[in-house]
Amino acid sequence: QLQLVESGGGLVQPGGSLRLSCAASGASLDYYVIGWFRQAPGKEREGVSCINRSGGYANYADSVKTRFTVSRDDAENKVFLQMNSLKPEDTAVYYCAAVAVPSWFTSCVSHESDEWQYWGQGTQVTVSS
Repeated sequence: QLQLVESGGGLVQPGGSLRLSCAASGASLDYYVIGWFRQAPGKEREGVSCINRSGGYANYADSVKTRFTVSRDDAENKVFLQMNSLKPEDTAVYYCAAVAVPSWFTSCVSHESDEWQYWGQGTQVTVSS
């Protein structure tokens, strides 16, 4: 069974940066599309970003485009989310999730899909002055 663990969250001031990590064990992440999600208090969970198996394609929610960058390092079995120019509205618990896809599937999976199979425990990001 694939297991995911997020880390790197914390308290930062508006305009600051954080780098979140999603570390996998039990299987190689190169078989999976990886998504980042977040959930703020009192709000629905929302998709943040997705990266395909090869790392050659990624997408982002409009609210984080130009500020966040997702990447993967299959040698370390990790996926990262670099978050820059953070805003108070970015405050949330951030989760990574994985869904296995065949090798010919070179795009991402919708964040609204019910196919996301594996989830991490989440890491808290708080942006406040």
